Amino acid sequence: MRIVFIGAGNLATHLSLAMQNAGMDIVQVYSHTLGHARELADLLGCDFTNSMESIVGDADLYLFSVKDSVLPGLLKQLPRNKALWVHTAGSLPMDILSPFTSRYGVFYPLQTFSKNREVDFHIVPVFIEANSLQDESLLKSMAEKLTQKVVPLSSEKREHLHLAAVWACNFSNHMYLMASKLLQEQGLPQDLLLPLIDETAAKVHSLSAREAQTGPAIRYDENIIKKHIELLSDPDMKELYRLISQNIHKESGNE
Repeated sequence: MRIVFIGAGNLATHLSLAMQNAGMDIVQVYSHTLGHARELADLLGCDFTNSMESIVGDADLYLFSVKDSVLPGLLKQLPRNKALWVHTAGSLPMDILSPFTSRYGVFYPLQTFSKNREVDFHIVPVFIEANSLQDESLLKSMAEKLTQKVVPLSSEKREHLHLAAVWACNFSNHMYLMASKLLQEQGLPQDLLLPLIDETAAKVHSLSAREAQTGPAIRYDENIIKKHIELLSDPDMKELYRLISQNIHKESGNE
């Protein structure tokens, strides 16, 4: 199977390399930024371009891994063909592809990707969807070469999965940033928090998040909460602290 990657960002980099390592044939990489396309193509040993008009027309799969806002414009530029077109977005419906091709689907790996950090794809769940059973079977076969967990999932369910992932990953990472800023203000090293962060993440493998919750908010210790809010100088952080503390207490069932 000849595969063209449209996009050369974090997800595209990890996914294309994983596919190539599994024996799949990546023939071309497109990126609006020529340097990004060249960088990924050099890793893959394939052709690259920053022109939609130069994308090869005889591939079997065109895999769009770009920002959600960019995808509709790129779909309009790719010449029609008989290949399977798929996107990797968590929050976009499969049917966004339907005006442009008769064969379409979704190939969504649920993981956080950074270009310079290795990811073990064997444990990354991949969620698939297609507009035909034949192409769903094809995507399933491809995904099973990469990972132990392949799940057919509708666009509606995937949208809610993506929302949950934003809470679990993006928001929690932002909390690490806020914590790091507080330490920096006091001249304290950020790595002081790493054992705490590691144990917090490890606990939810054996406990529910509700069972694992600790701290002043779960018992709504108003003296400590008030003192913490007073220590914060940023009004947005004050409000975040207050709202999150209230929600932790509410979800704990201790009201």
